[in-house]
Amino acid sequence: MATPDTRTQILDAAERLFAELGYRGTSVRAITTLAGANLAAVGYHFGSKAELMAAVARRVVEPLNAAQCARLDEALARTPDPLVSDLVEAFVGPLFDEMRAGEEGGARTSRLIVMILSDPAEEVRGWTGPREDAVGERYLAAFARALPGLSPEELRFRMRGILAVTAVDRLGTHQRPVPGCTPPVGGEAARQWAITFLTAAMSAPPTRT
Repeated sequence: MATPDTRTQILDAAERLFAELGYRGTSVRAITTLAGANLAAVGYHFGSKAELMAAVARRVVEPLNAAQCARLDEALARTPDPLVSDLVEAFVGPLFDEMRAGEEGGARTSRLIVMILSDPAEEVRGWTGPREDAVGERYLAAFARALPGLSPEELRFRMRGILAVTAVDRLGTHQRPVPGCTPPVGGEAARQWAITFLTAAMSAPPTRT
């Protein structure tokens, strides 16, 4: 097996440390030490710690986005106006596929997505670009057709909820079991529970203010 190149080693180390310690809690020195690289390697390959964060996030999220787009294309090929449940399944399915219980890769993806959602650092919130935004806009448009009574703002809030609920559930499947507590369920049952729950959440009446 070929040894990973320096850039890949840095990405692997940064993904692990960002997920465990957050953006501000992770130093460039800690990343390069874990990667077995010199301190200047981050600047050479990525330009800055913020750009490294963006590269880590994109490496994890781009396969998810591609799968979500493919699932949405399939749903739209069947009908121009998919049901809410079909849209939720198209959005959620790739998350379960990439964050499988019992797999270390799934655990890393789960931790990183939860970090992206919760870390207060501006560099974490600002990593997305046009490609990532386009996926959300496509789903937003499809949900808007299925749920015409919701404002764009509330739709965006509910879509963030889909991602947050799924990521936290997947993260729970990788945690060490707490004595006396029932561990989270993985597999197809959890996927179907998530689709049922999130479909109901997305379909709830508009909030009256």
